[in-house]
Amino acid sequence: MSTSHPLRGVLPVFQTPWLEDETLDLETLQREIAWLYECGANGIVMAMVSETLRLDSEEREQLAAEACKFGKDRGVVVISVGAESSKTAERYAKHAEGVGADAVMAIPPVSIGIGESELLAYYTRIINAIQIPVIVQDASGYVGKPMPIAMQARLLDEFGPERVQYKPEASPIGPRLSELRDATKGRARVFEGTGGIALVDSFKRGVVGTMPGADLIRGLVPLWKALEAGDAEKADRIHGPLSALISMQTSLDGFLAVEKHLLKRQGIFKNTLVRGPVGFKLDPETTREVERQFARMMEAVERVS
Repeated sequence: MSTSHPLRGVLPVFQTPWLEDETLDLETLQREIAWLYECGANGIVMAMVSETLRLDSEEREQLAAEACKFGKDRGVVVISVGAESSKTAERYAKHAEGVGADAVMAIPPVSIGIGESELLAYYTRIINAIQIPVIVQDASGYVGKPMPIAMQARLLDEFGPERVQYKPEASPIGPRLSELRDATKGRARVFEGTGGIALVDSFKRGVVGTMPGADLIRGLVPLWKALEAGDAEKADRIHGPLSALISMQTSLDGFLAVEKHLLKRQGIFKNTLVRGPVGFKLDPETTREVERQFARMMEAVERVS
């Protein structure tokens, strides 16, 4: 790897801030990334809730470069490179490595459900294109079916656990995480991928880190530290209200709406703009419940500090 910072721990997926004309707000992005590190993040990730699928190619590469510039000195930077074609994914992967990313992460194509042989070829092409680790993201909620465990294990057997790592999201998350662990004889380095809602259970199954949304960093860092310290009581106190809050985010646009609302509430974002069309917007009742659960989480964090 190209960094002295380990690829593990709490690696939040940053939200992309927009100016009123829907161009990138780089000043706010820099503030967001600095705040995440101040809150104890071990690194940052550009991924689905960074609105990668709503960026054009030039914006996507610009955002990746800025994330590396703003974040690399303080921790690891992971850049999402998944695309609808293997050629485009390879391009994004090479660009990410070129601008200083420590690892890339790739979802499969989302417009079609491809078979195991095509999945294997897709990920093999990305891995062979670069020297840094590739995190295989089983984004089943977007593609409609889980990624075969055997295929994922085959990639690790061929390239090794430093080159190939994982972010499983298929349900049921716990049993599938254990299945991946067992299929790779415990060699798989796995990141929890439910936003933190299954973190306590996933930690017991051997994850090396979590990739949650940026908005809840003030709860997730203390939760991760409690889990590492073996303090189950402290972990449970934080995890209860945090899980209730995450459970309200049931779609990509649900995550975007809630996370941007909470980032603005915490003084990080200037607005809550999401590039449309959007499939979910916060109504007044949902907003009040989000506020209530966030207050509960922060109270729990303060009580166990």
